[in-house]
Amino acid sequence: MSLNTQHATHIAQVLTEALPYIQRFSGKTLVIKYGGNAMVDEDLKNSFARDVVLMKAVGLNPVIVHGGGPQIGDLLQRVGKQSEFINGMRVTDSETMDIVEMVLGGQVNKSIVNLINSHGGRAVGLTGKDGSLIYAEKLHVSQGSDDPTVKAPEMIDLGHVGKVSSIDTSVIDMLIHSDFIPVIAPIGVGKDGESYNINADLVAGKIAEVLQAEKLILLTNTAGLLDADGKLLTGLNARQVNELIDDGVIYGGMLPKIGCALDAVQAGVTTAHIIDGRVQHAVLLELFTDEGVGTLIRGGAR
Repeated sequence: MSLNTQHATHIAQVLTEALPYIQRFSGKTLVIKYGGNAMVDEDLKNSFARDVVLMKAVGLNPVIVHGGGPQIGDLLQRVGKQSEFINGMRVTDSETMDIVEMVLGGQVNKSIVNLINSHGGRAVGLTGKDGSLIYAEKLHVSQGSDDPTVKAPEMIDLGHVGKVSSIDTSVIDMLIHSDFIPVIAPIGVGKDGESYNINADLVAGKIAEVLQAEKLILLTNTAGLLDADGKLLTGLNARQVNELIDDGVIYGGMLPKIGCALDAVQAGVTTAHIIDGRVQHAVLLELFTDEGVGTLIRGGAR
């Protein structure tokens, strides 16, 4: 068998393996949180855009929610404004919020839209302020004191950092049914008309819940959820995930993502996936192959 024939045979095998997954997910909605290296590396950016266009072409309905922390930090640094973080969240005063809106709703959002469209897609950019998509409220956080005589935690004001209070998916539904790909920046609006910067994982999870999506996919800079020996864990239910948290296997920066995934599947999303965005075509590999490239969490067994 010639090399060309072997290559063609391999492609045919890949397509054959993908077919039952394409048939199963046709017409289903997938919410994808896009961030990390996949948003920075040029090859990964292009492979992600092609993946999204292919998903739409074979009948799936991808909805993209993106972050942009590094880009916000870069612009703040260029204008001479120091970034401050508390509990991993950026303190966002009014001036910083203006920059957040400029970067997330303008620069980052439009670059993703343009990239998807350049690969043959029909993407439309939104923030949570468009069509009253995301209503937000101020996020209140507490921080314990090192002083043992102080019992009450200190309440920290993060400024324009918010949490989702409600989602109105009318504009997303309209775009999906008109064969467009929504690309959403995680900015919400409060009852007072103020803008709020919201964690993109949380926005993706809440949108997936309200849409009753087939899948929530969170792109990360790790291989997924690993056990104490560094082995990839997948096919988990809520009870198993909670046991891993109690045992200290899941800790630190992975906890919020796991919490978001758990909330989603317990609210009706069929499965949540934490996948390695450093792998080219990671989304397609997770969706359309038997092995996948990340951690899958399903509902049930709370």
